[in-house]
Amino acid sequence: MDAFSMGLIAAMGALATVAGASEDIESDIGSQSNPNSQVQLAAQVGNPHRIYNKAISGEPPANALWCATAAMVAYTLITAYQMPALLSLVAGASVAALFNGVFSMSAYFGRNSSQKRFNQWVYLDIVRYTTPSIMAHAWITSFCIATISYIMVYMLPTPHPFPMAIIALIWGLAVGAIGSSVGDIHYGGEREFQNRQFGCGLNTMLSGQIVRKAEAGLRNSIDNAWFCTKFGGPATGMGFGLTVFLDNWRTTVFDPITQASYAIAMGIFFIIVMVSYNYYIEKSARRKYGPYPEYKGDIAA
Repeated sequence: MDAFSMGLIAAMGALATVAGASEDIESDIGSQSNPNSQVQLAAQVGNPHRIYNKAISGEPPANALWCATAAMVAYTLITAYQMPALLSLVAGASVAALFNGVFSMSAYFGRNSSQKRFNQWVYLDIVRYTTPSIMAHAWITSFCIATISYIMVYMLPTPHPFPMAIIALIWGLAVGAIGSSVGDIHYGGEREFQNRQFGCGLNTMLSGQIVRKAEAGLRNSIDNAWFCTKFGGPATGMGFGLTVFLDNWRTTVFDPITQASYAIAMGIFFIIVMVSYNYYIEKSARRKYGPYPEYKGDIAA
């Protein structure tokens, strides 16, 4: 392993950190994945809102589509038209962002118009200033992951045998899964139900009873993004960044052909350390702040 290879691995980790944070914020602005069911149900239980509601799938397959699209376009421009790699990656991410905007707007219009009977309106101002923000974050995620895929195929000493689009598809699934499992709990449980005591759990009868008032005026998706950049986005970025960095670090330090057993052992070691540390953190939090009692009333605003 030389300094150049280690620099590439560090760059991949940095790109993955940015991609994870932007992916989580994109899903929070569009109300995708875990918290989406509460937004979808809100109007049906008498709580029409001004929150963007765009989910067409879970975060993993959606981000796999954006990232694979960006990598496929970039690969085509690089190989067929000999365009510079940076310009090709920018063009690929732009195409992916356009796809994201089309799907987001069609989902928003379709869902809200279908809930007309529940007095849920289609707010054109929400579409105008929220959709570009969603597309911008999708562009960042797609660009970063397509760049990671390019580095793995064309720049590492041991090139990855898979094509760029397949690698981007896999990393897109990974960043979506990490965003769904790490980032969304700091949006769905805390932001939408912040009139409930933290950790009390949500009774089924309270489904859809989301908080619709923000610090100033009615709440919208930009308010959720402002909240999630405090912790949910950075936590997702750190989780994905460590995943990309540590996984590629072990296969760079140990040759995947002649030293495969060492690379596998190092991966198992990382997993054991992370699981043990996560267990310690959870037990420590429960000892300090738990057990969490059931809370049936609202916290006064």
